[in-house]
Amino acid sequence: MTGLLQQIVLYGRMIRFSHSLFALPFALTSTVLAVEGRVPWSKLGWILVAMVGARSAAMGFNRLADHALDARNPRTAGRELPRGLLTRAEVWGFVVLSSLALVGAAAMLNPLCLALSPVALAIVFAYAYTKRFTALSHAVLGLSLGIAPVGAWLAIRGRFDLLPISLGLAVLLWVAGFDVIYALQDLEFDRREGLHSLPARLGPARALVLARAFHVGAVLLLLAVYPLARLHPVYLAGVGGVAALLTYEHSLVSPHDLSRVDAAFFTTNAWISVGYLAATVVAVVLG
Repeated sequence: MTGLLQQIVLYGRMIRFSHSLFALPFALTSTVLAVEGRVPWSKLGWILVAMVGARSAAMGFNRLADHALDARNPRTAGRELPRGLLTRAEVWGFVVLSSLALVGAAAMLNPLCLALSPVALAIVFAYAYTKRFTALSHAVLGLSLGIAPVGAWLAIRGRFDLLPISLGLAVLLWVAGFDVIYALQDLEFDRREGLHSLPARLGPARALVLARAFHVGAVLLLLAVYPLARLHPVYLAGVGGVAALLTYEHSLVSPHDLSRVDAAFFTTNAWISVGYLAATVVAVVLG
């Protein structure tokens, strides 16, 4: 039993399971808006399985694709694959099982979700290679997380609508912005290895300006959800909180000081996603 628990912890560390706090709350927010206060508990369970499966498959595949790069990068050399704590075969098995979890959960939701599940996997797997040829890899990562709220809406409503698309685009820009900040840590490594990122191409100062622009766009798209969902005004306070936290996030990082990137990347963004979910739930209940 101890060995099994250790393996579970290893896999959880490999995929940074705690980072599920980024996309999952937005998927749950979309679910709350789609059901309009009526919670279909059975579907909610399958939505959670689908989201965890998709993210776990994506992170596992990313670790496989970046195995050699991670081993050469001092910041990532301590990850589970470069250290030999997990083998490639074990990680491949994990990716396959996670992918099957997504597809199986999609099949339990509705035919449209099942039909689109391979598309979702293709998007999240493709991200692992985008940094090799485009500086827009941050946007592709954003798309990978941005499909979460759209998928949750499809699971409930079974159709595309403007509201989840607006929410998904907001997530895309939010993720792209904080990924630019995170990529500042690897600027020199990316340039040396011929990898593409906005910091590597534009330099830290201009990349941070673009990250701020992404986040302004994200806030505007979150505001667009308000009239579409006809929510209680408390929702606007929640978006105001998101804007304040994003402002704080950018205050933590400068082109000459990256010492607080981890706080900007994980802690602040976790508060953003969870806080936004909480504000939306309250707005739905009061509305």
